[in-house]
Amino acid sequence: MKKLMIYGATGYTGRMAAQHAAAAGTPLILAGRNEAGLASLAASLGVEYRVFSLDDQAAIERSLHGVAVLLNCAGPFASTAGILMRASIRHGVHYLDVAAELDGYRLAESLGADAMAAGVMLLPGSGGSVAMLGCLAGHTVARTSHPASIRVAMHVTGGLSRGSAVSAMASVTAETLARAYGALVAQAPGAIRQLDFGKGPVDCFQVTLPDLVTIWRATGVPGIEAYVHVTGEGFPQGDLSALPDGPDEQERLANRYQAVAEVTSSDGAVVRSVLDTVNGYTFTATAAAEAGRRVLAGEHRPGFQTPAMLFGNGFAETIADTTIVDI
Repeated sequence: MKKLMIYGATGYTGRMAAQHAAAAGTPLILAGRNEAGLASLAASLGVEYRVFSLDDQAAIERSLHGVAVLLNCAGPFASTAGILMRASIRHGVHYLDVAAELDGYRLAESLGADAMAAGVMLLPGSGGSVAMLGCLAGHTVARTSHPASIRVAMHVTGGLSRGSAVSAMASVTAETLARAYGALVAQAPGAIRQLDFGKGPVDCFQVTLPDLVTIWRATGVPGIEAYVHVTGEGFPQGDLSALPDGPDEQERLANRYQAVAEVTSSDGAVVRSVLDTVNGYTFTATAAAEAGRRVLAGEHRPGFQTPAMLFGNGFAETIADTTIVDI
């Protein structure tokens, strides 16, 4: 029986994804470098586990035996995505991850032809903002006849996981990008725009998100900008390695996420849709586990794909308590 492997299964998001996958009855193998943690988690879920590091190519090759789908939850993804994408292509394994760094998506674009030739799918961002914003943008674009540009924004509240903070800090000096006339172009840093998540306009600051790649790939709309509105604790200071794994269940329940998509048509008309969902970490783990289950069941296409392209614009609304409302 072919199985879903979750690499980085003892991390904050990986553990939650493994729990969701096991609860859904998905044939599962846990993997990573921490043998004690893997053994404990695997025993609690009644599944198999394999221990290997990504600097041992022979171990990677052995460990992918019997695996049909690989879900990478091991960040920072700058250190793991390339190795596991290429290993997946060599072994005919469909690759998924939960990355939020742009470079991993540009890498998936560059490896798309190799993946296509191997009959392998690359689906970075199977959960998280890419699934949220991609489905929301696709839904909103479908309401317009001649979409010319898209602005998307997330309202992020509550604390960050240690892994998210480390990954964000690694990208903090990256330039601010947007898509204009189909190309990624640098923007002046610090741009602020007021966007409405359903309770009135709030200040949002422009950021570089992988959705600049995935929304363009899914919709073909030539102009795309991404923003974030942050409330709550904000970005943690000090020694990030000393942070807890991530928000506990009570904090996740208390901090829902919202997102807005604003699409302008060629005649200047603007349409907006707002997404409301559970905490981002809960959504990410649930969506990634569901994506892994569906890909393992046969829902896949070779090459570089996005969740909205593969599963449709309604995918986000199938995850937990997620709704999209037109305003």
